[in-house]
Amino acid sequence: MKANTREWIDKAESDFTSAGREYRARKSPNFDAACFFAQQSVEKYFKARLLEAEISFPKTHDLDVLLDRIVPLEPLWEAFRSGVSDLTSFAVAFRYPGESATRDMARLAVANAKQIREQIRMDMRIG
Repeated sequence: MKANTREWIDKAESDFTSAGREYRARKSPNFDAACFFAQQSVEKYFKARLLEAEISFPKTHDLDVLLDRIVPLEPLWEAFRSGVSDLTSFAVAFRYPGESATRDMARLAVANAKQIREQIRMDMRIG
């Protein structure tokens, strides 16, 4: 595995940990942050996969755009499409005043990120 790929994976793991911590917090859970970090984790995992395959990618938070570039390499990842569409909306929706994530939204975001993360780690042979 390339060193740059490893850096993206480490950042993805850090975001995944943060998403889970915010969702599970007993005192003052931050569901907005849980959704944001879930999206960020998947985004960075997707970018790690693209980097490892030496496929360029735009500076974007749109997971569908990234997935479009990955599917030719990993056709089975098309199954992530509905989950990533939900996660993409979390990239910025809850970062600013006007909308807030609910517990159910955060649960869905973390669950989607977990499912995608597990498949990516298996396919990329990450221990």
